[in-house]
Amino acid sequence: MVEGTVEATMIHATELAIAPGGVFKGEVEVEDAEIAGTIDGTLTARGSLVVRGSGRVLGTAKCRRLQVEDGGQITGRIEMITDQPASDIPARQSIEPAI
Repeated sequence: MVEGTVEATMIHATELAIAPGGVFKGEVEVEDAEIAGTIDGTLTARGSLVVRGSGRVLGTAKCRRLQVEDGGQITGRIEMITDQPASDIPARQSIEPAI
């Protein structure tokens, strides 16, 4: 639980919770994250990322599941973690309407 300001180069943890007014700067890898304060850096959530209405994510976030409440902000890059490599996903085919 981050309630003040934390700066770190790399943290591995099970869970990250940033309280309103809390600030995390740096890189963190967790199972699940709940952001009600601010994270500035790189966040990898192998499970779920929840951005509360007062939360701000700045930088890069990677997650398997994403929930953003009304008012929550993401500025930067978001990447979704999938179990399937991108090369295995079939390309979209265009379908022409019959006339």
